[in-house]
Amino acid sequence: MKIEKIKTGLLIIGGGTAGCYAAITAAGIRDVANNATLNAAENKGAGFKILVVEKANIKRSGCLAAGVNALNAYITEGRTPKDYVDYAKKDADGIVREDLLYSISEKFNEVTAHLEKLGLVILKDKDGKYVTRGNRNIKINGENIKPILAAAVAKAPNVQVLNHVNIFDFSVHDNKIDGAFGFGIENDTFYAIEADAVIVATGGASGLYRPNNPGFSRHKMWYPPFNTGAGYAMGIRHGAEMTTFEMRFIALRCKDTIAPTGTLAQGVGAKQVNALGEVYETKYGISTSERVYGTVAENLEGRGPCYLRTVGITPEQEESLLKAYLNMAPSQTIRWIENNTPSKANVEIEGTEPYIVGGHTASGYWVDTRRATTIDGLYAAGDVAGGAPQKYVTGALAEGEIAAKSAVEYIESLSALRLIRQTHQPAQGPDARFKVAEPAEATIKEAEIASHVAEIETYLSQKNSLYTTEQLEEAMQIAMDEYAGGITTGYGYTEKQLNIAKEKIDEIESLTGKLSATDLQEVMYIYELKERLTVCKSVIEHLAARHETRWHSFAENTDYPEKDNINFRKYVNSRLENGQIKIILRELTAEGQKNYEHHH
Repeated sequence: MKIEKIKTGLLIIGGGTAGCYAAITAAGIRDVANNATLNAAENKGAGFKILVVEKANIKRSGCLAAGVNALNAYITEGRTPKDYVDYAKKDADGIVREDLLYSISEKFNEVTAHLEKLGLVILKDKDGKYVTRGNRNIKINGENIKPILAAAVAKAPNVQVLNHVNIFDFSVHDNKIDGAFGFGIENDTFYAIEADAVIVATGGASGLYRPNNPGFSRHKMWYPPFNTGAGYAMGIRHGAEMTTFEMRFIALRCKDTIAPTGTLAQGVGAKQVNALGEVYETKYGISTSERVYGTVAENLEGRGPCYLRTVGITPEQEESLLKAYLNMAPSQTIRWIENNTPSKANVEIEGTEPYIVGGHTASGYWVDTRRATTIDGLYAAGDVAGGAPQKYVTGALAEGEIAAKSAVEYIESLSALRLIRQTHQPAQGPDARFKVAEPAEATIKEAEIASHVAEIETYLSQKNSLYTTEQLEEAMQIAMDEYAGGITTGYGYTEKQLNIAKEKIDEIESLTGKLSATDLQEVMYIYELKERLTVCKSVIEHLAARHETRWHSFAENTDYPEKDNINFRKYVNSRLENGQIKIILRELTAEGQKNYEHHH
């Protein structure tokens, strides 16, 4: 492979929603459509280079690749940011960072207005007001939302984008990040990227558990199949503190197509009913996890299958559903056209396999309100950042903005220290007036480059591997499904089952060194498998550490079926130390607290 070394001020890993908006913010652009920049006090991006690295192409990458038909986090008329914080807190049964939720909810409407200026079509009524869907949502025509963001990045000054480059490891020394390593999937190039600050925006983790649809259709899942938990895994390996991986996310979806159900439940008011026609959602609760749990329970007790009741909706409602699903899940619209339309047959529903995703639950990096992680110079935004569930699209945009502004300030502080060092020679003797600390320089070691290149070339040169990457990935998914609370066990697990899962994941991980690849695309699959295995190990430890069942289905600990507010109304955090995952219990933020900073 060719080796290319790049130096940049800010490195953004992941060109999805949060990554794109971070780049726009860091470049100092707020209204690209009108070529307007921030005022002088805020325009902080012009002095250094910004590099966005994406393993796909930012035009159609991340969770918004196929589009979305609503912005699910918006402060509608008559509501306040506090209302949104209260909603997210209640849905997560208290295990949230209120300070993080406040910081994004106060920006929801601002970033929405900016998206509209960039070209997003937001539906409006005859009075020119946004069309709402429930108390916190507004309707959009969002099939082109990602190309709109990508176009804004393309216009931003000092921003370079590397598409089809897979970042697989950070460069961290003395708990300070100074860059990352990756390889170009299409150009046979190894990249060693030095940076003063890094924003990780790689999304959450899918594919840890066996999915609803096996074999050829296994990609038809709720969360993007190419989100492998890479950002989590890199942070875990370098000792970053992580939070709440035990709060897994399980989506309630249309059976087989795995299409969204929120548009049915909120858009046309469809109730959850069992095969007897009984509404059961009021029996179990209507939080996100309770909706899944009720469906599982009704099936186990012999009253399934379960449905969203759509029979009897109006022709106008039916037409709106057919159009809405074309924007985000066309397979569901096709299914309705081929079979019975929603007004003539209820829509069968099921739970998906579990995911680790900080946009819907609180899983991810432990960050402060500036989105700084516990690794100096590393910031997290979007699904990879923990503590703030229910952030959705606008929350990811808000976190991208917050992380970018924080990273810019950090880079400028380093530049100021370097300038002082260059212009002031420390005086000698007891009367010295200048005692300036040496700022750490971004330095990637040659030995580290050589080691990573050698590992990649080993995968390319090895022949006759006993297992394929796909076989080991399937073995991982089966182990997690059967022993760590997957679909097979109704999402429940015991301590003994988790111990078996841990043994099996360790065994599978030990086999990855013998895998072989014919090209860098297949090398990427190997690293994706290794990333998932790293995340699996953390998930298992977190599930085992919370000795209660706070969120039915999300963390159904059958050894501890009740909630324990005395011992576990806390954050369950973790950090890798000497090869072992250490569990850390931290106290919750105080009621209404908007500031809970950690210290490196």
